[in-house]
Amino acid sequence: MAVSDMPSDDEIAEDEDGPKIEASAEMEEVLREATEALEAREQASATPGGEGDPNAQSTDKLTIEMLSRELQDLKSLHEEKLKEGEALSDRYLRLQAEFENFRRRGLKEKQESFKFGHQNLVKDLLSAVDNLERALEHGAQNAGTEAKGILDGVELVHRELLAAFAKHGVQEIEAQGQTFDPAVHEAMGQVPSPDLPPNSVLEVLQKGYVIHDRMLRPARVIVTREADANAPAAGGQDADEGSA
Repeated sequence: MAVSDMPSDDEIAEDEDGPKIEASAEMEEVLREATEALEAREQASATPGGEGDPNAQSTDKLTIEMLSRELQDLKSLHEEKLKEGEALSDRYLRLQAEFENFRRRGLKEKQESFKFGHQNLVKDLLSAVDNLERALEHGAQNAGTEAKGILDGVELVHRELLAAFAKHGVQEIEAQGQTFDPAVHEAMGQVPSPDLPPNSVLEVLQKGYVIHDRMLRPARVIVTREADANAPAAGGQDADEGSA
């Protein structure tokens, strides 16, 4: 080193007087632990079975393979549990749908029971209503003064029955003069009629009834048909032949 490159006494004094950092006890402890760890690592590398030993590398490889297999097993188990969860979720949705259908069906049956639960009772009473109407019709034609009071009582019972029917949704089917409807009418015969168009109800033999929108009994009726155009002509010809 040249003399000119050497620090002067002033520079040395300045360096000696400059700020200095003294190592603390904690820093010295950390440095000591790091040094011991480095020395232990070097000793392990130098001895058999250490990091530089092939047996140690084989052991590490075996450990990695075991961990890999365990990871695969855990992955398979996770996928299996996911499938079980999806199956349970699907089953839950199906059960919920079945319960909802059961609830709706039960509600519908309850409503129908409320509307039509008395259907059989009404059917049994219809014959009694028919008999009351026949009695009123016959009594109106042949009843005298003494029987009028009885007829009034029968008519009162008839009205009360019809009112009870109406209260529970029972209505009479309109038939007289209506166009024949096979859904609510039952044809008992056909006759020609000049007063009504063909396929009209000429006479009601037995009244029909419905309960709400359900048929209780169809109306039995006589239906009109077209008049035979050849019938009058044939009658006239027969009359002429008889006079001859």
